[in-house]
Amino acid sequence: MPKILIIEDETVIADLEKDYLEVSGYNVDIEYSGDKGLKRILEDHYDLLILDIMLPVIDGYDICKQVRAKKDIPILMVSAKQEEVNKIKGLVLGADDYIIKPFSPSELVARVNAHLARYNRLTGNREQARDEIRIRGMLIDRSARRVFVNGTEVILTGKEFELLTCMAEHPNQVFSKERLLKIVWGMDVIVDTATVAVHIKNLRKKIELDRFDSSYIETIWGIGYRFTK
Repeated sequence: MPKILIIEDETVIADLEKDYLEVSGYNVDIEYSGDKGLKRILEDHYDLLILDIMLPVIDGYDICKQVRAKKDIPILMVSAKQEEVNKIKGLVLGADDYIIKPFSPSELVARVNAHLARYNRLTGNREQARDEIRIRGMLIDRSARRVFVNGTEVILTGKEFELLTCMAEHPNQVFSKERLLKIVWGMDVIVDTATVAVHIKNLRKKIELDRFDSSYIETIWGIGYRFTK
């Protein structure tokens, strides 16, 4: 189910958009301020962004610019401003469409459908072709063996990549050190389980945002590790 983020400070409008889009089969989240909306769209995976221009803290133009610099998803800008210069500014910054308030919810749904269909045709479902895993702000490209956290690439060793992929493929599942050793190093390799702990430690240093608060790999004391979704 495609995921859509709405960044809109007018609650009534945002809720109405969400209702119509969900009825049409979309998974929809809402943020009501520019700063929270920007953080969410950059850290999480969404297939399309509906973005109001007049927002508290950070306006829609700045959000559009920052999102387009890091993500290639359809962006639909929404505004009560009808001047052509505002529309041109939004499109120049990378928006795919510009909708003027007031508009009918059915028109919004139709535009969302059209942009997602066009995006899927142009990309050729490249996410599936590249065999990617997306969990919160992390992107694991298995075919290219590359990992990105919040848009920044982190360089992993072969075993670190295999450990991460193994756990990320099964989020919230607990893996013992022995099991990880068997999966990643193989049954015929004679190494100590401490090797797993060392690799997990090094992996955390590279992917965790806060070294005092593990946000991806959780230690289950006395058992092993779990990749949290």
